Formats: sequence, structure tokens, C-alpha cells
Amino acid sequence: MRRHAPPIPAARPAHSRRTPRPFPPHAPPIPTARPALPRHAPSPRHAPPTNAIKPRPSRGRRGLWRGLLRGRSSSWGSAAAAGRLMAALAGVFVWDGQRIEEEELQRSAQEMQHVENMCGPPAPPRAAAEQPWELVMDKKHFKLWRRPIEGSHLYQYRVFGTYTDVTPRQFFNVQLDTEYRKKWDSLVIKLDVIERDLATGSEVIHWVTHFPYPMYSRDYVYVRRYRVDKENNMMVLVSRAVEHPSVPEDPEYVRVRTYESQMVIRPHKTFDENGFDYLLTYSDNPQTVFPRYCVSWMVSSGMPDFLEKLHAATLKAKKMEIEVRDYMSAKAAGEGGEGKAGAEHRGEGPRGPAQLEYA
Repeated sequence: MRRHAPPIPAARPAHSRRTPRPFPPHAPPIPTARPALPRHAPSPRHAPPTNAIKPRPSRGRRGLWRGLLRGRSSSWGSAAAAGRLMAALAGVFVWDGQRIEEEELQRSAQEMQHVENMCGPPAPPRAAAEQPWELVMDKKHFKLWRRPIEGSHLYQYRVFGTYTDVTPRQFFNVQLDTEYRKKWDSLVIKLDVIERDLATGSEVIHWVTHFPYPMYSRDYVYVRRYRVDKENNMMVLVSRAVEHPSVPEDPEYVRVRTYESQMVIRPHKTFDENGFDYLLTYSDNPQTVFPRYCVSWMVSSGMPDFLEKLHAATLKAKKMEIEVRDYMSAKAAGEGGEGKAGAEHRGEGPRGPAQLEYA
């Protein structure tokens, strides 16, 4: 052995060996043997990237599958769910269980009566589970309340107001006229009537609207129905979210799946004389990541702004004599056809009613 040769290091006992350190940030990893793949697994060379977007069935179909597999309904409900599933797979919308029934319209009308009986404030909670209403805004002709929605971070909102310079018929028609809505509401991106139920007059609407920057635009698919009750001197408009096979999700928009709205109009005298009270009850889940108080502020400030825009559009139509479809007359003319089962598909055109941003 040479005089200056380094000593041969002694082998470390096997039980004292340490776990190897992780690689430094820029050190190349030591190549290791490729792990054995399952018999039918695809080769890594041809495997899709981990960040690829996987196609998935629509949420409505998944929900129907869950309902069938869990068996949480009665035999009739299971049969109805099976029918909806088969229709969804075939691209057909089934109205059973989706149309707005008379009971929903009656409940909205009763809420208006509760407000009127109490001279303004909404009715107190009628069940132990209901939260009390909190007054958020109190103006001369406008009051806004909110209350928490049980089991969520969201609020339900309610507006009670009065207008004296337009007629109930004009205000009602401007809400429902799709083509005119596209002119006076700059937030509308798309507004189409997808399908109409001949039995009740319920309609499925697809509505796409801008949201404040930097949020993505939102789209809504919902069913709506209105009624003019001449006997009780009242107009009712009810809307809520649904799924429709002909309107799949668009990656450019955020789909709002939780949405409900009820608008009730009570004329001071008649439908064609100036002056009326209105009650608007509204809730939705806009799928935002903002804190609860931010969303509450946006809705609380946005509802009065929208209603004022709607009022201004009604005044403009009245003074400039803009042609707006008369939905009261159309409803009366079509009442003879109600009760016939079935539906008709409609494209974009002057016939379709419009979705309100907060109604």
C-alpha cells in the first residue's frame, strides 16, 4: 500500500443506514427502473396528461342515476325518475316534476297578502326552522330585507316597493319582453326561450349575463310561469332553476344551479291605471369565492339598481311608445289551449319572455 493512499472506509452496518436525502431543487433525479404496469393499464407514453379535462355527463343525468341507484323514492317516484333519465339520455326534457304548478303561484300570492296585512314588513317566520327577516334598506318607496338560508352561507332577499307613474300592465310586460330586455339591459349576453309547456304555459329560459369584473359571466337555465289573476287583482311571476338536455354547460360561463324568484304585482286600482305595489323574493348561489358579506353587499346594492333600470325602461316604453308585447292579452288568448299536455320548442324571437336579473 502506498504511503499517501487514503484509508479504505469501513462499511456501515446495515441497520444504521440513513434514509437518503431528497434531491436538491435543481439536481437531476437518478433514473430508476420503470415500475411494472398492470396488465391492462395504458403505457405512460400514451397516457393522457394529468391536467386534461375529462368529459363528464351532465349533472342532471348524474342526479337521476343517483336517485335510481339509491332508491330513495317510492315506486311511482322511481318510475318517474327512470322516465326522466331515459328522456335525458335521448335529449328530451320531461315536464313532469319540473313545471311550475298552481301551488307555487298561490304561495307567492299569499306572501303578498301577508306583507299587505302587516303594512309593509314581511310576515314573521311561520315555522321554527325559518329565520327572521332583517331590514337592510328602508327608503320612502322601497324596503329591502334579507334572511339566512338554512344550511348554507347564502341569504334570501325580499323587496317591497311602490311605483306611481307607470301602470301594472306596462311594468309587467317590460319584464317579460325578451327583445326589449336585450335593448335596455346592457348586461344581457344571451336570452332564449328553449321550450314551452302547453299544459301550464311554463317556459324554460336560457339566460347569460355579465358579472362584475373580474368574475366570469354566469348563465342560468330556469323554468318560469306567470299568471294574471283578474279576480284578485294580482299578477304573479315565478322562476326557479332546472336542468335541460339541450343546454349543456359552456366552459366560457359559470352555471348557476341554485336560483329562485317570485314577483307579485298588486295594482292600486286597475291593471291599466298608474300605481301599484310589488313584492320581489329572490335567492341564488352565484358560485363566487368572495366572503359572505361581499356577496350580500353586491346583491343588496344590485337589486335596487336593477329595479330602477326596469322602471326607467318602462317609462321609456311608455313615453316613446315603444312596441312591447302585451302578455296579458296573449295569456287570455291562450287560456283556451291550456290543459293540453305537451310542449313546443322555441328559438330566439319576439315571443319569448325575459329573465330578470333579480326577478
